[in-house]
Amino acid sequence: MSPIALIFSLIFVLIPIVLSKTFNLGLEKDTAIAVVRSIIQLFVVGYVLKFVFDSESIIYIFLMVGVMIVAATLNARKKGAAIKGITWKIAVTLIFVEVLTQSILLGFNITPHTAQYIIPISGMMVGNGMVLAILFLNRFIAETEARQDQTELILSLGGTPKQAIHTQLITSIKASMIPTIESQKTIGLVQLPGMMSGQIIAGASPVQAVQFQLLVLFLLLTAASVTCVMLGFLSYRTMFNQRMQLVWGR
Repeated sequence: MSPIALIFSLIFVLIPIVLSKTFNLGLEKDTAIAVVRSIIQLFVVGYVLKFVFDSESIIYIFLMVGVMIVAATLNARKKGAAIKGITWKIAVTLIFVEVLTQSILLGFNITPHTAQYIIPISGMMVGNGMVLAILFLNRFIAETEARQDQTELILSLGGTPKQAIHTQLITSIKASMIPTIESQKTIGLVQLPGMMSGQIIAGASPVQAVQFQLLVLFLLLTAASVTCVMLGFLSYRTMFNQRMQLVWGR
């Protein structure tokens, strides 16, 4: 795409701004800020990635992945501020997902050991893990607040913290995973995924594009399940004290 074509594509930015102004939605400023930030951030990342790809240094790869995890953790922790130690819980979860997926990919030679593959796939895994963490924390906190009396009743009858919080935990995990599972049911029928579309536009064979997209879909399933389950079981324990009393929300 030429710079001129990119400039013309700003028409797609003007449309939501005009609609917001027409219907008094008040989103003009946020839209403009989002566009400016995305332009700056993506160009900066583009030049940084070019440098990292050219250098092929393992140190730069670790730094890039580390920055992704830190940024995702800081963004997701806002939704779980009520849970003690949520920052390190999210960080540990994202790191585990990253190590697990890359160990399988590189260990079985599914993808090459190069920055060109490691960084983009890591970005997809960390970004997806961040979204799932936010979905889980939103639902888990809402479920815990709504069922607080039920939780305390189970504890008063001799139940363990795990038994008392089981329903809220499982409900939140399932609700967080459903979007990932449902979107994969209609993949290729309702939409062509980003990686597949990008490879086709770049001139790759559609069959090869499908193979890489399937790899990403399988990775996303692992990221969804591991993120929700691990974050859930790390989170609920700090909601109770050593006497098995619910202290969260007090």
